[in-house]
Amino acid sequence: MKTPIADFVRQYSLSGTARFHMPGHKGRPFLGCEEMDITEIAGADALYEAEGIIAASERSASELFGSRRTLFSTEGSSQCIRAMLHLALTCRPAGADPVVVAARNVHKAFVYAAALLDLEVVWLWPEGGSRSLCACPVTAGTLERTLADLPRPPAAVYLTSPDYLGNQADLAAAAEICRRRGTILTVDNAHGAYLRFLNPSRHPLDLGAAVCCDSAHKTLPVLTGGAYLHIGKDAPASFAENARASMELFGSTSPSYLTLASLDLCSRYLAEGYAGRLAAAAEELAELRGHLSASGWQVEPSDPLRLTLRMPAGLTGQELAQRLRREGVECEYADRDFLVLMASPENTLQDRARLLSALGSNSAPPSRKGPLSPAGGERAASIRQALMAPRERVPVDRALGRVCGAPTVSCPPAVPIAVSGERIGPAEMALFARYGVTEVEVLRQ
Repeated sequence: MKTPIADFVRQYSLSGTARFHMPGHKGRPFLGCEEMDITEIAGADALYEAEGIIAASERSASELFGSRRTLFSTEGSSQCIRAMLHLALTCRPAGADPVVVAARNVHKAFVYAAALLDLEVVWLWPEGGSRSLCACPVTAGTLERTLADLPRPPAAVYLTSPDYLGNQADLAAAAEICRRRGTILTVDNAHGAYLRFLNPSRHPLDLGAAVCCDSAHKTLPVLTGGAYLHIGKDAPASFAENARASMELFGSTSPSYLTLASLDLCSRYLAEGYAGRLAAAAEELAELRGHLSASGWQVEPSDPLRLTLRMPAGLTGQELAQRLRREGVECEYADRDFLVLMASPENTLQDRARLLSALGSNSAPPSRKGPLSPAGGERAASIRQALMAPRERVPVDRALGRVCGAPTVSCPPAVPIAVSGERIGPAEMALFARYGVTEVEVLRQ
């Protein structure tokens, strides 16, 4: 597969051209990558007016992911999330309300986009006694009832799948409900770009989503910030026509060509045997889960490239993470109840052996911690009103009864203990205590 962006950057780096253009390092080495760090010079195309090498590379990515259109982001899925919501709002069909029905475990970028767009959000709360703010299980029945209770179809339904613990929503069922109810399914698939290359595919586009974002850098060999916005083949034509304008609305005018080149090279990586390497890596990680289960660890169900451990009695995820660091292993995420490790085909046999050795065996009994008590979500102001209002940071013991300013999230994406504009009540205070939150941002009185 051709790599037009990477080829251009390499050729320019070898050309010896006197660089009387940005950036200021002029290709001289400080970190060592500067000679390939360029700007939108002649021949390099322009991300938001792409007609040349960037457009060609995006078409290759679109073919690989089976989309109607795929656009690159050098600002992660955060930019794509804002663009998805803007598209849902501005391209909604006649009769649909400017409302998004969203599972509560959203990334902070969703909340900030809702403020910028003055978007009304109807929350889908976790079901079945969730034990973590990182998870938000929502059944098809709940989604059906929520949509049925609305006076008109919403602009979109928004789900995060996989979530931070690796749980995957039933996207096929959600997509079918959305079709029947006259709306579209949008998915934050930041943690699941690789799902397209499983057999069978578990990617949102192949399960019926109209639009989704993938953080390529999270699971694929792409530099940090590299992401995709995918417009599905069944999405309204207006989404594909307006996608680049929506991305430009929220994007920097100085995209990283290092990141663009890594997205470009990733397409060739995906096209040349990646599915086989992925299958092997998934099998190796399944074997690792088996070894850990046999060693007394409680391994949670998750997507194929993630390892999620529920903490036993007397041990927190943070404590286990510190133990792993002493043995030369760094995890993705840890809180009091869980530890999450993310793998890829680039992890070696030596990596897995070191992890097994560092974890050792566990003889402690399972934790008896009960499910979380849901917060109230009492609305006192809109998200936009709260985020645009004067705010102050106060100790938690002075937060009861105050209105949340910035969303309080244990990690993104996760269920916010309180969303901007919600009044902080006893349930929120209990969750602050459970997760060690000591300060919160509230509206000034």
